[in-house]
Amino acid sequence: MSSFIIYPAIDIRGGKCVRLVQGDYNQETVYNDNPLEVAKSWEEQGGRFIHLVDLDGAKAGQPINHDIIGRIAASVQVPVQVGGGLRTLADVERLLTLGVSRVIIGTAAIEDRVFTEEVLGKYGDKVAIGIDARNGYVATRGWLETSEVQAEVLAKELASKGAETFIFTDISRDGMMQGPNVEAIVSLAKASGRSVIASGGVTKLDDLLALSAHSGDGVGGAIVGKALYTGSIDLYEAVTRIG
Repeated sequence: MSSFIIYPAIDIRGGKCVRLVQGDYNQETVYNDNPLEVAKSWEEQGGRFIHLVDLDGAKAGQPINHDIIGRIAASVQVPVQVGGGLRTLADVERLLTLGVSRVIIGTAAIEDRVFTEEVLGKYGDKVAIGIDARNGYVATRGWLETSEVQAEVLAKELASKGAETFIFTDISRDGMMQGPNVEAIVSLAKASGRSVIASGGVTKLDDLLALSAHSGDGVGGAIVGKALYTGSIDLYEAVTRIG
């Protein structure tokens, strides 16, 4: 089985499965009123790991959609990772108790290093650090703000504190169906010496093939969202070809 994992994405807002364009809450498309149905569908099509984002939580700064996330984790046999608004140890522990396999720390990795290092120290490989970058600099708070911290610098620092997995998003590519920024993804993996999951811009099967070709460089997988919902990528075909 390939070490490169395709992560079908489910973005939850108001209890529904939606997609935003470049994180813009005013550019929303609702794809399904029932995210649980979507999760089961991705599992049936061969998805080995499901990626959930609590968009309400990302904006509010605390998880909002616990109920549906818990139901999804309990209803599928594959592992689930969740991000969106995780700022406290209690929030992290609640999700893990609900059956979530991996939590994603995003904004807090910049704004609350004490919390981030505490979570990494306690939960290790159950934690992924989400690094969302705009022109190489880390964006926070659901991409509403841009910090003065460079993505590769942050990754190196947190790798030294125990981070094993990073999820890297080039915001300029997200939802635009223009292909991923392979060069930046590989660069981050090499700089950190850790596994990097690509997010944003995956449009067609060739994008996944290009990324998976760098699995030896530390590119551990790719999150696919809009391309699955529009049908430009068939999950079963992609999993069959890649893993």
